[in-house]
Amino acid sequence: MPSPHRLGRLAAAAALAAGAAVLASACDGQAAGGASSSAPAAPFDVSSLRHPTGRMLGVVDDKSPWQYGIVTTFTRQAGRAPDIREYYGSWGDDFDTEGNAFLWQHGQLPMLELVPSDTSLSDIAQGADDAWIRRLARQIAAYDGPLALSFAGEMNGPWNSWGPGHATAADFVAAWRHLHDVVRSAGADNVVWVWSPHVVDSGTRARLRPYYPGDAYVDWVGVIGYYGPIDGAAFSGLFTPTLREIARFSDRPVLITETGVAESGRKEAQIRDLFTGAAQADVIGLVWYDQRKNWPGSSLPMDWRIDTSVGAQAAFRVESERAGFGHPLKDG
Repeated sequence: MPSPHRLGRLAAAAALAAGAAVLASACDGQAAGGASSSAPAAPFDVSSLRHPTGRMLGVVDDKSPWQYGIVTTFTRQAGRAPDIREYYGSWGDDFDTEGNAFLWQHGQLPMLELVPSDTSLSDIAQGADDAWIRRLARQIAAYDGPLALSFAGEMNGPWNSWGPGHATAADFVAAWRHLHDVVRSAGADNVVWVWSPHVVDSGTRARLRPYYPGDAYVDWVGVIGYYGPIDGAAFSGLFTPTLREIARFSDRPVLITETGVAESGRKEAQIRDLFTGAAQADVIGLVWYDQRKNWPGSSLPMDWRIDTSVGAQAAFRVESERAGFGHPLKDG
């Protein structure tokens, strides 16, 4: 079943001006005494992030990086600040250089879920939007910090315009590789590339290997799955089959890039099951969807928030700590 987020086009009118200002400062600054302009600062070195040693704990919603309320709310609910702040961006939007820098300065690794919206994967692969991709890459390179970047998440979900029935696995792979190559050639080496399929369940039966761009194009494998009213009852059924399938063709580190436990009489037990299962599966972290929204395609209300009850909040705090989730990526 599709994850419960609803994507709107993010407003980023101020980001272009901010990105341009940063680029101008980096590229056109003059040394004292009239010397030639200095070279741009080197992008942040993400080599240590490609194989993190601890288990991260993150939060995701559809607000922009500047909307920091989700971080403070998560910190209050979970008893600790998140290590990852995941958000969504639409194809064609500019990168919010200063908003992402704000997150990194406050200890959160920004993670951008880049949504192709109504742009076809074949057009992307054929270079139709290369001018925008290069501009995006320059803005990312000018940002003095790391960025985890996922493109066209849940590509195996038929509910997406880039999923089965709308585009082929070959289309997806070609678009991913092209985006990756253009971004890298434009100098944005501060990116951790995250491939994020939905778990294989009753609504997503497409095999995953044909959608995999290859280890040369992926740093982390991300997996999306929720404990909800239809497919998600236990880690062994929700995540384990998908993790086993992925292990047959990739040994990249695995991050659960979206998850949550809906309010029910089993929520405390399922939170315990999630953290225990994730630790046993040796994932590098999980990102919690701390929102209340209807299940997609229905009017069924789902409350994924940590603090839907005293017991749920206590379970989250105790079990996340017991399983060793929470690994600060930045000092200070």
